[in-house]
Amino acid sequence: MQLTPPAFDTVLVVDFGAQYAQLIARRVREAHVYSEIVPHTMPAAEMAARRPAAIIFSGGPKSVHVPGAPDIDPEVYDAGIPVLGICYGAQLLAQQLGGEVARTGRGEYGRTAMEVTAASALFADLPLSQDVWMSHGDSIAAVPAGFRVVASSAEAPVAALEDPDRRIYGVQFHPEVAHTARGQEVLKHFLYDVAGCRPSWTRTSIIEQQVDAVRAQLGGEKVICGLSGGVDSAVAAALVHKAAGDKLTCVFVDTGLMRQGEAEQVEDTFRRQFQVDLVHVKAADRFVDALNDVIDPERKRKIIGETFIRVFEEVARDLKDARFLVQGTLYPDIIESGTKDAARIKSHHNVGGLPEEMDFDLVEPLRNLFKDEVRAVGEELGLPEEIVWRQPFPGPGLAVRIVGTVTPERLEILRAADAIVLQEMRRAGLERELWQSFAVLVAARTVGVMGDERTYAYPIVIRAVTSDDAMTADWARLPYDVLERLSTRIINEVPGVNRVALDITSKPPGTIEWE
Repeated sequence: MQLTPPAFDTVLVVDFGAQYAQLIARRVREAHVYSEIVPHTMPAAEMAARRPAAIIFSGGPKSVHVPGAPDIDPEVYDAGIPVLGICYGAQLLAQQLGGEVARTGRGEYGRTAMEVTAASALFADLPLSQDVWMSHGDSIAAVPAGFRVVASSAEAPVAALEDPDRRIYGVQFHPEVAHTARGQEVLKHFLYDVAGCRPSWTRTSIIEQQVDAVRAQLGGEKVICGLSGGVDSAVAAALVHKAAGDKLTCVFVDTGLMRQGEAEQVEDTFRRQFQVDLVHVKAADRFVDALNDVIDPERKRKIIGETFIRVFEEVARDLKDARFLVQGTLYPDIIESGTKDAARIKSHHNVGGLPEEMDFDLVEPLRNLFKDEVRAVGEELGLPEEIVWRQPFPGPGLAVRIVGTVTPERLEILRAADAIVLQEMRRAGLERELWQSFAVLVAARTVGVMGDERTYAYPIVIRAVTSDDAMTADWARLPYDVLERLSTRIINEVPGVNRVALDITSKPPGTIEWE
């Protein structure tokens, strides 16, 4: 579903393979301007057809001098659309427009002192001396005709360049990262003062636009929504309910892979608070049987994704004529499941895990949103805080937190341990500070001693991370007293566990979930 009506100014973020392309898009949205990530191979005419208010070139891992380095259709510079190049993007526009990019052998990495050397719309009302974040090997040695240098650093004589008449700008540093102290202000100057963007991308405007879009897509027909109990599907359901009313039927499939109390909370919120027609399908045996002896995590996700769809199809046949299915797909799901310009990290059950053939047209009102935007929309729609601010929970549920085959015994052990983790994080006042905190069960047994007797039981691994959007994450430095309570309670209260470990891996190199 297209998420960019003419009412919103749109900024296209051209991805040259940068690790920060998604972060640039988020920073633009934080300025209340809608952004989309597009491939660098997109023709200039296709970009112009989207009527963007501005185009931002991302950084990239390659040198403009290496064979096969990514480039862009040069006609983009003559389209009359404001352009901002960042790092590699700045070097590329300098090279394509007739400047010189040199291999100096003296790169800059990390926090760097930069001096603004000439008046520029990018740095209006900002200090002449700024700390910025650099990450480059090549440097712009000569600017193209019509451009001028407006900032420099010790190893980058052209730290920023501009042609204000053509509204083409470039910065060698990364304004999108938090380490560039005034970076968001630089981006806002480009968006507001150069490109004339309106800050109209707000939670209210998102809801209004998506309600109209969903109504247009449904055309008054029936629609069903798969509720998982998580934030994303709950917000998607509430938003579609606003558009479809009694044409919406929510389907909560109890897969047997849920957290403690999940089913009761879903029933209470949607049947009682929103008065939505809710079908509760108890299918735990079906899902667990389908996962019997399955170890590979990709197979798990695909099996769960297909089983979900088949259950929904059966419900739809009972409802008659419900050919639309609502899903809480988010933008990070799309990226991680693999796109033309992003390698697949893992298949999400509602994206890469979907079967090739199914009887539904998908309705995905959150498809282009990040998690923080989804929470804001959920609050605006009136969802209770305990749902809006729930920590993210994977669609395949506890199946991807059991490393090894899924069995009823292992599910009960993990469910009990996970409940203790959430209780202790809430008790310590850490729940809202953490992106996620949960338990993982490794399907291997370890030797222990309890009550002077030898035990041979499962280990539980505690995973707790901080993050802004799940694209990157850092392991949380939990207080020792919290870790002690977790270990003591899990071992004492959960039969079948004799060891507790802590995962201190960031993303990357790891992922947040273990599978």
